[in-house]
Amino acid sequence: MPFPEFDRSKLQVLPLSEREHDMTIAEVMQLSDPVKELDDPDMDKLAERIIAARKQSCQVIWMMGAHVIKQGLSRFVADFIRQGIITHLGMNGACIIHDYELSLIGATTESVAKYIQQGQFGLWEETGNLNEAAKAACRDNIGLGEAVGRMIVEQQCPHVEQSVLAAAYDMKIPATVHLGIGADITHELPNCDGAALGEASYRDFLIFAHAVAQLEGGVFLNIGSAVTGPEVYLKALSMARNVAYQQGEDLRHFMTANFDLVELGADYHQQPTKDNPMYYYRPWKTILVRAVADGGESLYFKLDHRISIPNLHRRVMKLWST
Repeated sequence: MPFPEFDRSKLQVLPLSEREHDMTIAEVMQLSDPVKELDDPDMDKLAERIIAARKQSCQVIWMMGAHVIKQGLSRFVADFIRQGIITHLGMNGACIIHDYELSLIGATTESVAKYIQQGQFGLWEETGNLNEAAKAACRDNIGLGEAVGRMIVEQQCPHVEQSVLAAAYDMKIPATVHLGIGADITHELPNCDGAALGEASYRDFLIFAHAVAQLEGGVFLNIGSAVTGPEVYLKALSMARNVAYQQGEDLRHFMTANFDLVELGADYHQQPTKDNPMYYYRPWKTILVRAVADGGESLYFKLDHRISIPNLHRRVMKLWST
């Protein structure tokens, strides 16, 4: 039966200039900013494996959640891309919002507590340009990530130099966006087209699966994504192995690394039992155990992103330049 739908034409959408922001471009770290140095053999090992993968032209896939951007680490990711280290950039829907807003106005992140009380949370005019990028992606048969990167570059956004999506577009590597419909503020807006979002994001999923199919000898990093990253990776890996094994090819010799703040203990290479609530923490069983059970390796880093990412960047770049 036809159920009633919300009438989006009644929404009041305001310009970003009227929004208070919790983060500005001044908080985006420079590559040379001082950071707490780590004495961590696992970080050394990961950096060495990344360099080995790139010297053998293997994949280095970087999947991330939006807190990487919100904590001011965009320039490190963009530099990894521009230096030829990251071969594929994956992300959830919140990443494109923060990357675009920072590039466009030099600020992002609204106060949910404040604006949800006013019924204004997420209802900002310029952020709706991301919905237009999805429509353009469908028109041009490209993915959502590429369409947003292209838009940032073509709009000549004032802060384009820190944009991870613009870096991927410039360097011609895939940047894929893996949406959950209804999960992002852009889905509230009157110009949102669910069919366009679905088509563009599903194309990105297939692009991502193609990259995972080439992961033999490479590295997969999941940075601060507790649900989207591991779940999208799991399905893509199954698809990739299905085809590879039919062809008598290997897809099991690679390294995975997960970065988060959850305490897993020293024995994270063993899957937790079902009576342990941590059994339902997807990165543990998916990225650290199941995906590498037949020949791969995995590492876990319980660190603040503002420590882990700069330290990894400096190790990798030191090795890359030698």
